[in-house]
Amino acid sequence: GSGAMDKHHLPLAAATAAALFGASQASAQDRFLFSIDWQSPTVGTPDPSGVAITEGDILVPSTPTSLPSLTLPAGPSIAIPHVGGLGLPPGCAGHPGGTPCFVEVDAFSMGGDATFVPFNEVRPGQIAFSVDEYAFAGFPNPFPSVTTEAPVGDSSADCYLNADFLPPAPVPFGPGRHVGWVDGNAAPSGSGALYPGTGLIEPNFPMPGPVDNGDNLDALDVAQNSITAMPGLYYSLDASFVDPLEGVPHSASALALGYVGGDVLTPGAAGFPVVYAPAGLLGLDLFGPDTDDLDALSLRENGVFGYQVSNAPYDWVTGGSDQLVFSVRRGSAVIGMPDSILGIPIEEGDLLVPPVAGGASPFPGILVTAELIGLSTMRAGFGNFGDDLNALDLLRPPVLDCDGDGIEDAIAILTGLVPDADGNGVPDSCTTIFPTPGPIGVAGCFCPATVAPCGNASPTTGCIHSLGTGGILSGFGTQVGGAAITGVDDLVLTASSLPGPSFSLFFYGPPIGGVVTLGNGRLCVGAPLYRLLPVIPVSGAGVATYGPGIVATSAFTGPGGLITAGSTWVFQTWFRELGPGPCGLGSNLTNGLSVTFI
Repeated sequence: GSGAMDKHHLPLAAATAAALFGASQASAQDRFLFSIDWQSPTVGTPDPSGVAITEGDILVPSTPTSLPSLTLPAGPSIAIPHVGGLGLPPGCAGHPGGTPCFVEVDAFSMGGDATFVPFNEVRPGQIAFSVDEYAFAGFPNPFPSVTTEAPVGDSSADCYLNADFLPPAPVPFGPGRHVGWVDGNAAPSGSGALYPGTGLIEPNFPMPGPVDNGDNLDALDVAQNSITAMPGLYYSLDASFVDPLEGVPHSASALALGYVGGDVLTPGAAGFPVVYAPAGLLGLDLFGPDTDDLDALSLRENGVFGYQVSNAPYDWVTGGSDQLVFSVRRGSAVIGMPDSILGIPIEEGDLLVPPVAGGASPFPGILVTAELIGLSTMRAGFGNFGDDLNALDLLRPPVLDCDGDGIEDAIAILTGLVPDADGNGVPDSCTTIFPTPGPIGVAGCFCPATVAPCGNASPTTGCIHSLGTGGILSGFGTQVGGAAITGVDDLVLTASSLPGPSFSLFFYGPPIGGVVTLGNGRLCVGAPLYRLLPVIPVSGAGVATYGPGIVATSAFTGPGGLITAGSTWVFQTWFRELGPGPCGLGSNLTNGLSVTFI
């Protein structure tokens, strides 16, 4: 979600988030954050850095931008570890999926979600959510959706967006619609649907018992680029009661640590969790401790320390209360009880708020019924259980908007605003313009006589080296107008006409100011300079290459070195001379290559 908070009055969790992300990164780009449940097979597997994933870790797609992509190099990465990050205890790393441990996080928010207001702001695509593998969305829904993905086992690792304007005040029923937004594995499902994914395992068919055959996305928050202050960390742990469809108890991570599944927690001053919003204030656990499980969470913190409970829908617009919207897990005791706004039975797919003052009951109020976002309910006659809303976020501005029209791509495609003839969940304007690979970048920073360090001038290459020619750096890959495409990441840099066999080092940074010589050559890259490791051998024919995967590699070059869309960098290659070379200094450089990324 998006929003701004007063950094001087943030809860203590903000310090933890700042340490994890850093001040500039936290506001620099979107990040798609999520968790998986304890039954998922990805639990216990290593992320790309080799750290075992747990059901308490907050994950991101393993892409340079940490956003879903059609080209995922690996499974998800750990963005916020449960130990140190969320303040949960160690001891669960490495245990396999299907064996419960005491760290499961099943709802998460950074406290900066979009404001939910009763006007046209409540637009299609604002509500993002996930479901578990038992959901089936019996209402007519577009393609792709839970309706199309559940029969082929591809619904529980996906996220969806509401696809209709919501009414200006809580109303009982719809139905509304939703559309597939983010996939699990980014591969075509059994339904034929294809859209950007996160690297999770699919399919996941309904199967009673502790072990699932695929992943279940269990918590969700998109930290968007309009956040102007440090985010916080807010989450709920898992309850202990038996899931009536799985036939096994939940992981009981809340009780194991002294809380209940209806509490919203945040890391405290000592790094351990403290209760931010207790279950009782939310209208939960009225039938006893841990009888309800808060299963999805969207929070907009008002910047005042602690939780200021909402007394009526939309009273958060003034900033006097915290906007806390949630759902409860299938099997919770509150399901079937009359809500405090509409007086209708609460279901596991409803978006809930704390009980309203003077309301119809002491139980939570229904802000948005499950039917209004296209989910099945008992109220609508779909059997003994409705669809479980498993994760929740409120978005603003768009997250996946490759064509920059201000509308989420999934919604723009669904409503016919943009074509998607190839059916890959991405507007055709973003994909069909790619030509065949070709030259990338603009060569420059050559070595004319006015800058040559020792008379070794060359007006079209780097400075002359020990073999009497100058080194040349060029780029090749999929490009638009000579610019490299970050999402394709197939740029290959080639340094040729070098002395060989020898070795070289590729590096990049901003253009340098003035004329600076280094060794027998001219330096084209200014500070800060980022190295692309490892060192690359130069062949006997005088050639060294680096790539593809340069964008992904840039994430490991150091603070500030991440290559993002809209950035321009100068690349250059340093190489060892054969002997001392023209100036007697033992090394030289190619020309510079300026590359813009889109």
